[in-house]
Amino acid sequence: MSDYLKKGFLLGLGAAISGKEKLEKKLKELVDKNELSQEQAKTVMQNFIDKGDLKTGEWSSKQKDQVKKTASDFGLATKEEVEELRLRIIELESKFNEKEE
Repeated sequence: MSDYLKKGFLLGLGAAISGKEKLEKKLKELVDKNELSQEQAKTVMQNFIDKGDLKTGEWSSKQKDQVKKTASDFGLATKEEVEELRLRIIELESKFNEKEE
């Protein structure tokens, strides 16, 4: 992972943790004031966590796409391309060995 992507990830993670802590504190205050039930607070927190998980998945997908693009820009072969070449080599070696016999 590039240093730039790693810093961006850590920044986002820090913001998420800070946001979660602030939300927990605010929900506790609302429960203490009886403005929100314990169940409602749990639901709000779970929705926050679920949305974070969804965004994490989206970020991970975007990161993978960016890494693939960067690898392509540098002319690096993908795992699939290397496997395809490996299978072609095996096939060619097999044909070569058949001709020799």
